[in-house]
Amino acid sequence: MAQRTANLTSTKESFTDVLIIGAGPAGVMCANALNLAGIKVRIVDKRPIGLAAGQADGCQPRTIEILQSYGLAENLLKRCQPVWKSVFWNPTPDGKLQRTAQSPTIGAKSARYPFGAALHQGGIEDVLLESMSEHGLEVERSTVPTSIELSQSAEDIKNPDAYTAKVVLEHFDRKDDKSEIVHAKFILGSDGAHSWVRKTLGIEVEGDVTDSIWGVVDLVLGPATDFPDFRSQAFIHTNAGTLLTIPRENDHVRLYVQQSENKDLVDPKTGRVDKDRTSPAKLIEEAKRILKPYRLDTGDGKVTWWTVYVVGQRVATRYSINDRAFIAGDACHTHSPKAGQGLNASMGDTHNLAWKLAYVLREWAKMSLLKTYETERRKFAQDLIEFDKKWSKLFDGKPWSEDNKSGVTHEEFHGMFTTFGGFTSGIAIHYGPSAIVNTRYQHLASNLTIGERVLPQVFIHAASTIPVEIQDLLPADTRFKILVFAGDLAVEADKARLYALAEELDSPGNFVRRFGRGETGTGKWKVFDVLCFSSAKQDKVDYLYFPPFFRPHYSKVLLDDSDLHGRSGGGGYAKYGIDEHAGAIVVVRPDGYVGMVAPLDGVKALNSYFEAFLI
Repeated sequence: MAQRTANLTSTKESFTDVLIIGAGPAGVMCANALNLAGIKVRIVDKRPIGLAAGQADGCQPRTIEILQSYGLAENLLKRCQPVWKSVFWNPTPDGKLQRTAQSPTIGAKSARYPFGAALHQGGIEDVLLESMSEHGLEVERSTVPTSIELSQSAEDIKNPDAYTAKVVLEHFDRKDDKSEIVHAKFILGSDGAHSWVRKTLGIEVEGDVTDSIWGVVDLVLGPATDFPDFRSQAFIHTNAGTLLTIPRENDHVRLYVQQSENKDLVDPKTGRVDKDRTSPAKLIEEAKRILKPYRLDTGDGKVTWWTVYVVGQRVATRYSINDRAFIAGDACHTHSPKAGQGLNASMGDTHNLAWKLAYVLREWAKMSLLKTYETERRKFAQDLIEFDKKWSKLFDGKPWSEDNKSGVTHEEFHGMFTTFGGFTSGIAIHYGPSAIVNTRYQHLASNLTIGERVLPQVFIHAASTIPVEIQDLLPADTRFKILVFAGDLAVEADKARLYALAEELDSPGNFVRRFGRGETGTGKWKVFDVLCFSSAKQDKVDYLYFPPFFRPHYSKVLLDDSDLHGRSGGGGYAKYGIDEHAGAIVVVRPDGYVGMVAPLDGVKALNSYFEAFLI
């Protein structure tokens, strides 16, 4: 592989476990996760300051759940504009506008957060940057890589302790030591759609740029605006074009304006949109034309951010080189922003990758674990591109009418919006079978889909009856969660089976002791967190009914019952499709996705599962 070289004016050298190039959503998600995991990481970015406005729309429900697993959802939610409702407008036969439907913005009924969180990209990045700063990590800004050399030694590639990447950095904000050689065990390129890292690594992209052009404007509307749905997400499909409006933080509104009549916005020499060929004022005038007869008052005319773009639908042919140099986010996949997937898909990429890097660097897992990053996230990206092609076609098409019977009907548009709600929300992301996704015993938890995230559900602590959301028991702390659904401990046979399981799990030959990296008798394992849930009711048992192995701390044992006020909890076994007596063992990966289900007498199957990738 050809490598780019640089003339070095400094011999300064440094070493790090992971070097991240690009401090966008994918980069800061990865940096924060690795930093919290105790991994030595550096993150650099060419921008001298972070984003103050614009770019991505906000977070989908699954991304909010992911941020919650890092303890950061509250910081996001207090800054964002929640978007609960979507409305659909279409022309009447005489050309007027009418509201044809309204629905929840998030159609996925299992969403813990049943809304979108609208906030500009910089605001979302700030949530992660502040967490990084609190734990001693900062982005190194005004810094760019100028060359990358990767070791081709098979021995180095297989050794997680080997510094396989040599990266030359240029620090433009320094008077001295502007050049630096960084030796890294792993590198990540999260430097955007035109990724320098991807190109330098020689990774190709598949797909193409469409002829669909859109303008985007963020502004505060004036008091004379009479369109009634600017504080909801509105899809306005007219003969004059398509307009999408999204309410934003701080009373802003975002307008996505179709540029169907402005094909000359593309520079023929570069193939890219030339912003100098339009302006915010022109985009707003086009939005007004689409919205007639309603008035769009721009008030004092203040626009806080705007852009124009051509929809590109591409996915990288591979996500890594030898599982030592990775790419993520827009460097891997590009698509239209109108389904709110860019930032969310990017953060999902590195949420998936970070714990795997941590395991390999700690020498807890085999190098082969890193291969699942590409297999899982590239398949998701391919599915996303296929969805986006259909979604963008509906956006761009003219509405159906008697004169345009090949046009897009309201039923088609609204139907796709509702049908793919689970996908766009991130709730229905599904990872296929692999070393870390074993579907053999899916029938034991028929509604808790292996390869998907754990459904939200409230249980109560057996010792106190305090209700707790199960997702809050699954923090992104790099541990596998072993959820033992123990059956009804008020039934002697169920209780005896659980005691037998406790003895088996605590034996040296089984996975908890073999791979857990903990101290016998403390119940504190570096690799595992074991939680036990009984279907028994609170008036029949107390927390001492559970074997000591499962209750090194009272908070580790719970009941599938409602709180004393009857306001939350109960029905968890039924929701998950688990028999209230037979029970099941559910393995939850560090990223919150179900990796395997096994029967209570299936410890040998769990041993095989973990033997496949743990050391």
